[in-house]
Amino acid sequence: MKYLNFRSLTISIVILISIVLIYYNNFQKKKTNQILNLESKENNSTNSNIIKDIKYSSKDLKGNEYIIIANEGEIDLDNTDIIFLKDVKAFIKLTKKNETIRIISDFGKYNTINFDTIFSRNVNVEYLDNLIVGDYLDFSKDKNLLIITKNVVYTNSSNVLKADVIELDTITKNTKIFMHNTKAKVKIESQN
Repeated sequence: MKYLNFRSLTISIVILISIVLIYYNNFQKKKTNQILNLESKENNSTNSNIIKDIKYSSKDLKGNEYIIIANEGEIDLDNTDIIFLKDVKAFIKLTKKNETIRIISDFGKYNTINFDTIFSRNVNVEYLDNLIVGDYLDFSKDKNLLIITKNVVYTNSSNVLKADVIELDTITKNTKIFMHNTKAKVKIESQN
């Protein structure tokens, strides 16, 4: 009888230890999987170079403000000062004359250090009663210069001009309109 009790006790202890080991092993696997899943999510989010709802703004010494807004941006992994933008809007607020130049485009390439921006595809520039449409715009904040190229159409209340390039000084509003080929002429149509 003692032998049978000892044997039952030993079997019970072995079964109990087995149950505890199985439970502990399964619990640890679940916990390890949860930790691995969490780490994977964190690594994906920290390695992601996509930013949603972007807004940058800066002011120069004269108080002029440059604001750029985009629905989405992607940081250039080779040069983290560069952000590629989608659905871009920019505003150049000139304090001296209380005027605003508005720029809209499908895409942009923004430099976070010098604020230079390249706008591309479906570029629209609006200021006062003027509208300039083109495929490509290069903006230099330091030079206060907008250079619009490719399929450029300049419209105001009096005229429609078609050219290869329009250069606009954002401070003085001095504008140069020209063709790449010196023999070609800027096309001007009167609105009147």
